Amino acid sequence: MRRLPSIIPTILLTLALGAPLAADNWPLFRGESAGVATDDPRLPERWNATENVIWRTEIPGLGWGSPVIWGDHVFLTSVVSPEPTEAPKPGLYLGNGATPSAPHRWMVYDIDAATGKVRWEREVHRAPPGVSRHLKNSYASETAVTDGERVVFYFGNLGLFAFDLRGTPLWSREIGPFRTRDDWGPAASPALHDGRVYVVHDNEEQSFLAAFDANTGRALWRVNRDEGSNWSTPFVWKHDLRTEIVTAGSDRVRSYDLSGTLLWEFRGMSSITIATPFTRHGLLYISSGYIGDAARPTYAIRPGASGDISLKDGERANAFIAWADPTGAPYNPTPLVYGDIHYSLHDRGFFEARDARTGKEIYPRRRVATEASGFTASPWAYNGRVFALSEDGDTYVIQAGPEFEVVATNPLGEMALATPAIADGSLFIRTVSALYRIGTRTPQAR
Repeated sequence: MRRLPSIIPTILLTLALGAPLAADNWPLFRGESAGVATDDPRLPERWNATENVIWRTEIPGLGWGSPVIWGDHVFLTSVVSPEPTEAPKPGLYLGNGATPSAPHRWMVYDIDAATGKVRWEREVHRAPPGVSRHLKNSYASETAVTDGERVVFYFGNLGLFAFDLRGTPLWSREIGPFRTRDDWGPAASPALHDGRVYVVHDNEEQSFLAAFDANTGRALWRVNRDEGSNWSTPFVWKHDLRTEIVTAGSDRVRSYDLSGTLLWEFRGMSSITIATPFTRHGLLYISSGYIGDAARPTYAIRPGASGDISLKDGERANAFIAWADPTGAPYNPTPLVYGDIHYSLHDRGFFEARDARTGKEIYPRRRVATEASGFTASPWAYNGRVFALSEDGDTYVIQAGPEFEVVATNPLGEMALATPAIADGSLFIRTVSALYRIGTRTPQAR
């Protein structure tokens, strides 16, 4: 009998132990698969403030940007005030904090994924903020982005700051500040693709989409947008026909080519747009669900559109809009497509499911939990489960599939608004005061 090469038993043992054969990354808001992680037996289904917590690291200041991960680097931002600040409250409400007069520190962090220790931190700006913000916003609500060579941090009231993974500053580019609706502040994150950084800043002065060279920070182009304030992150949609930059706005959804030329657009959104466009099954999903509007639509778009593809009155589909649901969109959370199902998690704690390809209802709205204050973070999925993190810091574990069932509740006991990240068999959750790494076993050294 032919003997197996000596490397084969090592590989089989590695697989039996559940150790990764290669590191996985989570380089942007919601990851590269729009909130869906590769199934992995190490990924946790149950946890609390002590159970399955690999480490917990206190993060000074306040920031609601999500963590992003490359290898053993976890990047995130915060803004540190020398004075006590008014704490955010859960739920949906109007309310701004006072404009601070004391100098704040805009901070960026690289945290070691294995140990939770801060590998490096950099102060990129120090000054009074000069503007107020919504109490549930922060001065660091934008999520960074990385391609493994550099990490680009973005603060909507300041601009872009690029570092290499050792913490060496590469370049910075001033952008803003700009006045936003009711002085709520910005929150849209940047996109990074093929050596370019894309930024959308929809505000009350002059909204725009801009491209910058990722190596140097040089401004490449900028196109103005006829939009008011929005908080939706741009999405680079790469499909068989072309690559385009999709921007969701309250007046219109617009898609541009890589030089900033408008490709297609449509109207029919709600008056505030927060959710990020994403793709699955060859379709582009876009939603806008401001709770004060009767129209809270979700759309599924086919590739190859040009010109105005708006639906006519009474239509639910056309040549490039595969399906539309006029009232099914959440306000803050971005929906999720897991398997063949499109899931919507609503801010007030309802959950519903549709066929991702046709929009046909699978089950109507179901209450996730009567005790939850609300939901801002977007849902995520792995191992046959969909996870919904409430503002109270409780994660509700929902069985994926055609029947709705909440199978577990995982409390952390801290307010949470940021969408988690997933990498290397672990879940990374940011709360109001800390970053957690949660997993079912101690991570192995890489």
